[in-house]
Amino acid sequence: MAVALVNGRILVDGAFVEGRALLVEGDRIAAILADREVAADTARHDLDGGMLVPGFIDSQVNGGGGVLFNDAPTVEAIAAIGAAHRRFGTTGFLPTLISDDLAVVRAGVAAVDAAMAAGVPGVLGIHIEGPFLNVDRKGIHAPEKIRALDEDGFAAVTGLRHGRTLITLAPEQTQPAMVRRLADAGLIVAAGHTDGSYREIRDALDNGLTGFTHLFNAMSPLGSREPGAVGAALEDEAAWCGLIVDGRHVDPVTMRLALRCKPVDRFMLVTDAMPSVGMVHKSFMLQGHRITVVDGVCVNEDGTLAGSDLDMARAVRNAVKMLGIDVPTAIAMASLSPARFLGMDADRGRIAPGLAADLVLMGDDLHVRGSWIAGRYLPG
Repeated sequence: MAVALVNGRILVDGAFVEGRALLVEGDRIAAILADREVAADTARHDLDGGMLVPGFIDSQVNGGGGVLFNDAPTVEAIAAIGAAHRRFGTTGFLPTLISDDLAVVRAGVAAVDAAMAAGVPGVLGIHIEGPFLNVDRKGIHAPEKIRALDEDGFAAVTGLRHGRTLITLAPEQTQPAMVRRLADAGLIVAAGHTDGSYREIRDALDNGLTGFTHLFNAMSPLGSREPGAVGAALEDEAAWCGLIVDGRHVDPVTMRLALRCKPVDRFMLVTDAMPSVGMVHKSFMLQGHRITVVDGVCVNEDGTLAGSDLDMARAVRNAVKMLGIDVPTAIAMASLSPARFLGMDADRGRIAPGLAADLVLMGDDLHVRGSWIAGRYLPG
């Protein structure tokens, strides 16, 4: 049955329009109509003056709702994580594994395949962040889990049958030919937890690397004589860069400078979220270590950053406040940019007829009032 979403401001092509209704049929956006064009017998959902925007897409979700994907690579865990993040406007996400044994990687891939086959709302694929990283830039990743990318590793990460596979690796720990092989196999390859030189990262970009996982964090910095991974990321106008906009992972001044280096639409918001998102209890275990949320930031006993307690709606609010960008641009960084990064923008990431009815209703304060995944509504 068709439903008309009325009495709101709809974000269309980068601007909010009023006096329009969004017609949803099944799991798709059917049309954008003038209010007067909605048939009298069409069911209506009153948006009460709110802002209707594309659903947020988060390519880095380690956990949520008290669940860590590494600890429970199951369909049930994926569903619980998705339910926790949906409250904050995330209508599409990649359950993310941090560095672990290949058996866990295989279990995670199988769980995502099963979740997508079962229709678990919002699952778009998997993000495998490690274990093919540089131990010198390990961050919170367990050093004993980090390993070389061999044939067993290649087989483990290329097993997904449904959705997208994003892999984060350190390019200097493998060969450009392996990066090309992964890209040719259909994987989206990103650099992260890397101490690679500019030349090593540039070689990877020339062989299929297209993204940078949490830009600035856990990667070789921009230096006066060695541009490093950050320099390669900011120089390449085509490469996608994820940003954790919580004010702690990266200083806002640094992020504002980054936005001046290349097109803004090549930056995307990510949360790197941990199990604490959506929970009152803000402490959890990560591979044998106690992680606690302190002043809104996840840290271990030594104060090392351990993912984040960030949700996408707060990331959008922070982007507006900290980066000085307008609301439509911040929304695009949470929706259209990640959709393009994942090669899914023909189906989602913006509001247009024919696209998936993945939507978020927000108030002027940019807090979520409700969301739709595949046309199904859930109050905020």
